[in-house]
Amino acid sequence: MARVRPYPVAAIVNDSLRYALIILFSSAVGLVAVLANRLTERVKIPVPLLVLVGTALVVHAVPAVQSPSERIVERVITIALVLVLFDGGMHIGPSRFRAAVVPILSVGVVGTALTAAGAALMLHYGCGVGWFPAVLVATAVAPTDPAVVFSVLGKREIRGRSSTILEGESGANDPVGIALMSSLIAAGGLSAAGFAGVGAQFALQMAVGLAVGVVGGRALLVFMRRVALPSEGLYSLRTLASSLMLYGIATLAHGSGFLAVFVAGIVIGDARAPYKPEIKRFHAALAGLAEIVAFAILGLTVDLNVLTHPDVWIPGVVLGAALTALIRPAAVSACLVGVRLRRNERLFILFAGLKGAVPILLGEFLRAAHIPDAERLYGVVVVVVIFSVLVQGSAVPGVARLLRLPMRTVETQPWAIGVRLADEPEGVHRFNVASGSAAEGCTVEGVSDRVGDIWVSIVVRTTGLVPVRGDTELQAGDEVVILADPELHDTLAELFGSR
Repeated sequence: MARVRPYPVAAIVNDSLRYALIILFSSAVGLVAVLANRLTERVKIPVPLLVLVGTALVVHAVPAVQSPSERIVERVITIALVLVLFDGGMHIGPSRFRAAVVPILSVGVVGTALTAAGAALMLHYGCGVGWFPAVLVATAVAPTDPAVVFSVLGKREIRGRSSTILEGESGANDPVGIALMSSLIAAGGLSAAGFAGVGAQFALQMAVGLAVGVVGGRALLVFMRRVALPSEGLYSLRTLASSLMLYGIATLAHGSGFLAVFVAGIVIGDARAPYKPEIKRFHAALAGLAEIVAFAILGLTVDLNVLTHPDVWIPGVVLGAALTALIRPAAVSACLVGVRLRRNERLFILFAGLKGAVPILLGEFLRAAHIPDAERLYGVVVVVVIFSVLVQGSAVPGVARLLRLPMRTVETQPWAIGVRLADEPEGVHRFNVASGSAAEGCTVEGVSDRVGDIWVSIVVRTTGLVPVRGDTELQAGDEVVILADPELHDTLAELFGSR
């Protein structure tokens, strides 16, 4: 019988030490990224840029750290985007989406296409890049990332529809950009037949992704409400598995899996379901982790030697500046014609189209597809993202102050009170008093007189719980819990909502 040679103990120890080093490095990067959020409160540099540059410097300075393969990058970023888009959809919800559906769709779809067209013209005529590579790079840099905007705003939250439009735009233009890039790479060039194929493929991906998102989101909501699980932790894991499943179903059906999970998140966003607050907190934490992981692994793919070439950083800076000052403002302004917005909100939307992980991922698609001169094109995309995050992102707080945007400070609230019920409560309504609403400045007794038979049970203010008496006056930003007939929900919503 042949003797099996034992695996050397030294090799096992070395593998274990190498794996421990990987875990140590990864956890250190994550911890530094989390703590860096405190740094950005003083130094207005977005955390994603710090992670991206930090990992790129590690690869450059430590030869033992190798860049991951294109396939690993694509797969990791795909999962990260699914988590980010699903959480983004839940954060928007159907009520906020309906209030801004026209500008979201026009800016997210039409605005992305116009931005890509303007960037392609700039690269071709301004930088001498060939038409096909110019279109590919322009498509890569068209999508936006509102998480970068909100990271530099820190604890300040923008009121009004501008934040909803920026979030919705990113949720819509990420799938649009990915679908366009995939179709262009499959076409292999620019021609009349190629454009027809790209258009048909793009329409198919959007239609299938939308259908899977709507149907899957409604099915998931029924699943969440009707199927009980034995422990609390399983409820969040169920929505995680379901969101990944929807991505797989849409992709296998030749649709946009990213659009499907974004739409599904919107569908379940405002709906009541068991353990819904815990589910939303779980997915928000996952999305934050996914953002860190995405920029960390993308930073490992950046070759600083390539970025220093004049034919890389000069076109990148020129394109980044053009996107900031000319191309995106013109494209988005055209899409917002007829949309009722305050002038300061409109100007902020035009300015705050920052780039994030998706453009770098789309640049990675170019490398994976072995497009001619892919390394240079990828470098241009990375320079555009760095310019956008560093220059644009750092200027966001100042622009917001200059435009006098309506903002409020959101303090962390680590303590909570609540009750657990076996069955869904009937007639429980929770509202935030909007600035300028009829409820602002009204007493609890006055609210009862306006609506009828209701019971205001809890009022939470930034300072804490407020004793509920008949003469308690409600202020903008107060969170109010009311017991009333379910049929009074629309009346109460009108009373507490902005006019």
